[in-house]
Amino acid sequence: MKTIFVFNLFLFVFLSGIIFSQEQNIPITVIGDSLVGKNINGESIREVFGNVTLTQGNVVITCDKATQYLARNDAELIGNVVARQEDLTIYTQQGFYYGNLRKCESHVGLKLNDREVELTAVSGEYFFDLHKAVFEKNVKLYDSVSVLTSNKLTYFRMEEKAIAEQDVKITDDENIIFADSLEHYRNQKITFAFNNVAIKNKKNNSMIFGDHLEDYTQKYYTKIDVNPFLIQVDTVFINLIDTTFAPEQIDTVTIFTLDSLLIRSRVMESFRDTLNYFIATDSVEILKGSFASKNNSTILFRTENKIITKMTNSIQPVLWYDNSQLTGDSITIYLDGSRIKNLDIDKNSFLLSQNKNFPLRFDQEASDKIKIYFKENKISRSEFYSDSKSIYYLYDENEPNGLTKSSSESAAIIFLNSKVDEVRLYGSPVSEYYPENQVENNERTFTLPGYKFIQDRPTKNSLLKYFHNRKKFDWNNE
Repeated sequence: MKTIFVFNLFLFVFLSGIIFSQEQNIPITVIGDSLVGKNINGESIREVFGNVTLTQGNVVITCDKATQYLARNDAELIGNVVARQEDLTIYTQQGFYYGNLRKCESHVGLKLNDREVELTAVSGEYFFDLHKAVFEKNVKLYDSVSVLTSNKLTYFRMEEKAIAEQDVKITDDENIIFADSLEHYRNQKITFAFNNVAIKNKKNNSMIFGDHLEDYTQKYYTKIDVNPFLIQVDTVFINLIDTTFAPEQIDTVTIFTLDSLLIRSRVMESFRDTLNYFIATDSVEILKGSFASKNNSTILFRTENKIITKMTNSIQPVLWYDNSQLTGDSITIYLDGSRIKNLDIDKNSFLLSQNKNFPLRFDQEASDKIKIYFKENKISRSEFYSDSKSIYYLYDENEPNGLTKSSSESAAIIFLNSKVDEVRLYGSPVSEYYPENQVENNERTFTLPGYKFIQDRPTKNSLLKYFHNRKKFDWNNE
């Protein structure tokens, strides 16, 4: 049985080679309304006029005029050129057919249609035996769901594969992708993009940049694993005091401002199935307004409007807001639109706030769990659960006045204009007061277990320096 199979395989390959060779060696035939024979520079040619039909095997070409070069088995095609092979059709106004190569080419603009895609360009050639198109200059490939443009594109019909180079852009209902080069598998809807990659999601107004992208449309999954950088532009409405028309009257005016989310990491992945979430992994840096974070794993659940970042490799995530620093084994951020609504910090939770006028003085709160609530983008209340410990510095008309060190089962802090207004202790509270003469110049001795002040906070300049050097793209008219 194995021998028969090998023999049949050999016979198939052998016959395929014969058929392919026979197709190449078939002389092209050209017929039309009239024919003129000539001999130019020792070469025999025939000029055929009107209703011209050129045939070679299963390739049939019609045009207004053809000049056939008999020895070379070629023909120049002029006027309303239409080349067909089974379900494939090529249109152009002027071209050349090479019979021995079974190739058609044009440099005055052409269109290919195979009922699955439409491919247009200024210049191009098609190899009928290889089922391969090589198009250049202002190339556009259309299918039922996407449009791909580039300056050069090679399309393999049997594999339904396109390799695009130079200023590549692919657009579908959800995304726009730019890249220096790109491989696109039309049937599987898989795309690989290389160098100067940028992807814009039309639905959430986010843009991700990088140097290598894999997009699996049918799985609703995208990954960028070389130099990824995310920007999501949000519009935030804020209230400002307005005395423009009546200075003696205090009024408020609502304005909008751009509040961008910036994320940098080693790897970014987007899952757009029913859960619809985004993961940034390894050396993650986040900045949004007054918030910043460094961690090794961030998950953004778009549908639930929630961000979770967890400790990995024994490294706790850290989050900054204004002059406060938060650390814990896990931090969950709940969003209301583009604003932060509340935060949950679980296990080994620590809140640290530095006084802007006395930078050596840090208010501290440690407990097993912390909840922080925001109102109009400002912290309004924080709650501390299980084994709560705190250190708070006191001030008398902005002058330092010692500190209190407390412990309790739980605690709550009420904020007014982002400053501590009231501290409440619950369950066996113990509190000690240290006068100013014991505190001054001894601030570093007043720390809670777990204290650590992390100073490499991400800033807009530190993050955008990775973005400024990237290639710029024209997102207009999309």
